[in-house]
Amino acid sequence: MSQHRHRPGRTSKPVPPVDRPSHPSSTLASVSASLNYGGDAAGLICGYLLADGVQPQEVDSAQAAQWLLERHRSETAEHPTFLWLHFNLSHAQAVRWMERHAELPEAFFDALKDRSVSTRIERDDDTLIAVLNDAHFDFAFEPSDIATLWTSVAPHLMVTGRTRPLRSVDALRTALRAGNAPSSSVALLAELMRTQASGLVDIVRGVTQRIDDVEDALLAGRLDHKRARLGVLRRLLVRLQRLMAPEPAALFRLLQHPPAWMGAYDAQELRDSTEEFSVVLRDMLGLQERIKLLQEEIAASVQEANSRSLFVLTVVTVLALPINILAGLFGMNVGGVPLADNGQGFWIIVAVVAAFTAVAGWLALRDNRDR
Repeated sequence: MSQHRHRPGRTSKPVPPVDRPSHPSSTLASVSASLNYGGDAAGLICGYLLADGVQPQEVDSAQAAQWLLERHRSETAEHPTFLWLHFNLSHAQAVRWMERHAELPEAFFDALKDRSVSTRIERDDDTLIAVLNDAHFDFAFEPSDIATLWTSVAPHLMVTGRTRPLRSVDALRTALRAGNAPSSSVALLAELMRTQASGLVDIVRGVTQRIDDVEDALLAGRLDHKRARLGVLRRLLVRLQRLMAPEPAALFRLLQHPPAWMGAYDAQELRDSTEEFSVVLRDMLGLQERIKLLQEEIAASVQEANSRSLFVLTVVTVLALPINILAGLFGMNVGGVPLADNGQGFWIIVAVVAAFTAVAGWLALRDNRDR
């Protein structure tokens, strides 16, 4: 990554606490971290040393590496301690640091390279490998505003990595700063999933409000390209359902055969967090059906308006047909044109044209009334 120098004479702006390091040693370090896509020299965005009933302690990459080397001295029977490290995978050193210090299973690095990013939680020996999806921090109700979070969970260590800032991670960091520390790494994973479900509820509420606005505009007769807006919302819901719905088979295998270090309480927490996803996903299915009905109604309204326009054009064409025919016949430059020498010929032709036009209009309007 390129290095940015701090120019004298400029006032450094504080970096907002959005999925970025929250404890720089100076303002200059804070600006450098923000320009480096978030994270320190190892790509670590944030790190917390956690224990049940103990205030979370923030750590940097050097402190985390030292703690991992001496973790057998850091744990006690009374307060088992675990570490949460959150990395920016866009940083070139992030994966190298994890390979060198975290001793993560090969399945985690395979998941980083896998093109399948559907939400799932799998067991690899004594480690849980989770692939989660969530909305960007600056979510704007676009289908592309969904990103992936890769997670590895062990008894003493939980590692997460992302390429773009996520809502759920920022909310979880806020909760940790407030002192709400989970009792175990699995409980932290369950809390992360509950935070994602809560964010998904907010998205569903926002989509519902937008659908209500489109429906009100439709009832008021103001279409104004609402069908295209509904299409964007429907694609968003389909993408959310496809990416964020946990794979049931992998979760069932995990809950049936959990690692030996996972307690019954942690397994229940994990089960409850996935059930919250199921409830929200059912609401999303209902919204998709509602959008489909609105799209069909809008399409019917547009088709009806087009039919009325086509009918008006047809009637105009039919009404102009008699005069066009007579004008063509009497406009031929040949001999024997009738009424050529009659002083009242013009009015006779006007009367004939008016009569034929009235008959044609009556026939056209009668056919429309019959339909």
